[in-house]
Amino acid sequence: MLKKWTMFTMAFVLSVSVLAGCGARSQESSGGNEIGNDNDQQVTSEEKIVVKFSHVVAENTPKGQAAIMFEQLAEEYTGGRVDVQVFPNSQLYNDDDVLAAVQQNNIQLAAPATSKVSKLFPEWTIFDFPFAFPNVEAVQTAMESEKIGDKLFSMLNEQNLQGLAMWDNGFKQMTLDEHPLINPEDFEGQKFRVMSSKVLEAQFEAVNANPTPMPFSEVYSALEQGVIDGQENTLSNIYSKKFHEVQNYMTLSNHGYLGYAVITNSDFWNGLPEDVRAGLDKAMEETTTWVRENGQRLNDENLSKIKEDNTLKDIHELSDEEKQVWMDAMDPVYDQFEEEVGKDLIDAIKELR
Repeated sequence: MLKKWTMFTMAFVLSVSVLAGCGARSQESSGGNEIGNDNDQQVTSEEKIVVKFSHVVAENTPKGQAAIMFEQLAEEYTGGRVDVQVFPNSQLYNDDDVLAAVQQNNIQLAAPATSKVSKLFPEWTIFDFPFAFPNVEAVQTAMESEKIGDKLFSMLNEQNLQGLAMWDNGFKQMTLDEHPLINPEDFEGQKFRVMSSKVLEAQFEAVNANPTPMPFSEVYSALEQGVIDGQENTLSNIYSKKFHEVQNYMTLSNHGYLGYAVITNSDFWNGLPEDVRAGLDKAMEETTTWVRENGQRLNDENLSKIKEDNTLKDIHELSDEEKQVWMDAMDPVYDQFEEEVGKDLIDAIKELR
């Protein structure tokens, strides 16, 4: 059982071929040989442990930057024995398919939004509840606790998955094309894209909006074509995917946390050489610390860039009074999912509010 969410392990698979890398590095395909146990041994390309890391966001987001950082540290701390190949922007799998790809070992590493994990384990929807966490520190407290963090990560093993870390992307904001979102009544009749999550759907239904589940890779075109009217996302995702260019209004609401569960396949983790595992542990720990320290900075920078682009008609920040009205309107969602998620988990989350 995990006792600290910054002390994580990673699972990877020994590859028998070298696959085309992502970014600046590339390699030719070739046959594979088994890896020796001597840390000082010069490792050829045929012997490398190849790890495919698939995610759906841009490289200039907290997750995108973290994936690149881990790629570099993994190579350094394993003496070049590991070749992490990062595939951003849904190049391999969209956010609805990436978990199954890990289970089937089509990729060795993914960092899906917690909403995606809830498709397998409803308990993970606690991260989707509106206004569940007042700040990132509250999320860290939750993940360090036995009631929440240990319980959530341990259940992943039931599906041959291993929980490695939680990477922050910060808090979600609202955008809409038709008018500003200030009061709950402003949501009525509007179509909002949501991740595949019953809780997120219920959140919008609570304010009489029409939630539309949709993969992240399809959101821009859906906004541009008027298939949906609005969406919720972090500032880094809004800016990197240019959602602000096809919307007129944004509300800084901080109504929901968006984090990523870094996950791999349990079988492959258990089969790794111990010395390689130690190097990857160190790389993951340092990367996770970096995400915690820099995620908010990246979101703040992206807000400044959105303002500089001047494509939005208005950016409204909810006052404390306005935020409380939103909270009151969305609060019935907690009772609605108490049986499915578990009263103990919901009570533990409410203690953090």
